[in-house]
Amino acid sequence: MTTTNEIADKIAAEHGLTKVQGKAIVEAVIASITSAAVAGNETSLPGFGKFKVKTTPEREARNPSTGATIKVAAARKLSFQPAKALKDALNK
Repeated sequence: MTTTNEIADKIAAEHGLTKVQGKAIVEAVIASITSAAVAGNETSLPGFGKFKVKTTPEREARNPSTGATIKVAAARKLSFQPAKALKDALNK
């Protein structure tokens, strides 16, 4: 697993920045993606992929332990669709 600190350290090392500056960059990117998602907008990172907000409608489900029918509220979720370049890199 790679953490945000590891990503920040790598960015800092590759670009001659301090670790604090690298972490600020990573946090700014994450904050930008988050604010776009909250607004319902898509974020596209060419060569990496797209973050899209999808809405799931309200639905009925069953409680597996009791068998009772329950309603699952409508919700928004963030989905990621990888770019072709990323898919190709994963499948080499």
